[in-house]
Amino acid sequence: MTLLHEDSAATLAALYRRGEATPLDVARSLVAHVARWEPHLQATWGYDADALLAAARAATDRWQRGAPLSPLDGVPATLKENIATAGMALPLGSAATTLVPAAEDAPPAARLREAGLLFVAKTTMPDYGMLSSGLSSFHQREGRLTRNPWNLALNPGGSSAGAAAAAAAGYGPLHLGTDIGGSIRLPAAWCGVVGFKPSLGRVPIKPPYAGRVAGPITRTVADAAAMMAPLSRPDWRDAMSLPWQDIAWHEYEVDPREWLRGRRVALLLDAGWGLPAEPEIVAAVQAAARRFEAAGAIVEPLAPFATREMADGIDRFWRVRSWLDLEALPRERRELVLPFIREWAGAGAQCGTAQLFHGYSQMGALRDAAVAACQPFDAVLSPVAPVSAFPAEWAMPTNDPARAMEHIAFTLPYNMSEQPAISVPCTMTADGRPIGLQIACRRHEDLATLRFARAWELLRDPLPPWPQPPA
Repeated sequence: MTLLHEDSAATLAALYRRGEATPLDVARSLVAHVARWEPHLQATWGYDADALLAAARAATDRWQRGAPLSPLDGVPATLKENIATAGMALPLGSAATTLVPAAEDAPPAARLREAGLLFVAKTTMPDYGMLSSGLSSFHQREGRLTRNPWNLALNPGGSSAGAAAAAAAGYGPLHLGTDIGGSIRLPAAWCGVVGFKPSLGRVPIKPPYAGRVAGPITRTVADAAAMMAPLSRPDWRDAMSLPWQDIAWHEYEVDPREWLRGRRVALLLDAGWGLPAEPEIVAAVQAAARRFEAAGAIVEPLAPFATREMADGIDRFWRVRSWLDLEALPRERRELVLPFIREWAGAGAQCGTAQLFHGYSQMGALRDAAVAACQPFDAVLSPVAPVSAFPAEWAMPTNDPARAMEHIAFTLPYNMSEQPAISVPCTMTADGRPIGLQIACRRHEDLATLRFARAWELLRDPLPPWPQPPA
């Protein structure tokens, strides 16, 4: 029997509406579940069971008075720790951070609070979100390391590490991450959940930055769609946000054989740079493409459109930016940052002005290349990551600061191009590690991306049961 905390957002909303369960019932179930999982998983920060139960009582009262704030009122959600909530500090995963309570909710938190969602906890991230890992100097200081619920010896990925781990472990249906190079999709793939990176500006965020988005991490496409309804509401504080559109997020459901018939779908197996995709991952994505083709899609190979020059230029620019941030810290605080990040960023100190400008220009070069390559197609299928989950103690799949970006070749282009892209569970490796399928669509075609992802959920073979806490 499904426990209440494992139900989808839509199921919980229906139970609340019919009076068959209350937000307080769900919160009590969730508190007991988190107590079993969290000592092993260590996915949260700022978790307060008493505050959660108090919020659930208030939501229960609203439903019983017939005055819910939204259909999602009382549905549990977690927020990545770099999403500000009023009165709570933002550690940003780093022991070097000065903990000062935030003055206000950031736009994504404000929209979820207005809808009445229950804030379960903040979820963990690595220092400044600069790693695809659960490793963090802030949490490490407390002896905590976020792990992958499918195998506690493995990394959940990052930088939305705790969010993906919490989703796979069943800490409620809705989880919010952020993504600037793959930080939603990579941990979603390695934890076997759905991770949706919307078009740049679709979800207002603060602070905005080139390529930076907030988006859902959930167990299903349905829950990702439900979360997009409040998240995409407008907020003037994001000067890079898109004009608000009344998108019918609830209309994600499709009949795959009708939806896919005649649609042009590209298959990208070589990103043009970075680590080569493992054979099991290539085979899984090829098998998915065959399912799309059998359902009526026209599947065509897509040649690599990104180059080593683009990747190295962006890497150089990011190193300089991070080096400047670190250099601005007092020495004693700077030395608290993970050595891996200090070594990676330190190379930025040797970058000249011409190199810096060239690196910055490669963001535009990659954007133009990705948009042009994807324009003829309704969707592009690819791996999310070229490798499967790696040891929990590692900072990156390569664990090498000189090769820190080699695993993001499939995800980075869509941050720079501002296109929507989603990681959907595909299958498992022979040794039980999740493999994700990435689906990307043209700029601003967010609902179409969810529909392609839903089609894949209906086409794929059944997946194994969700992981359970150790006995």
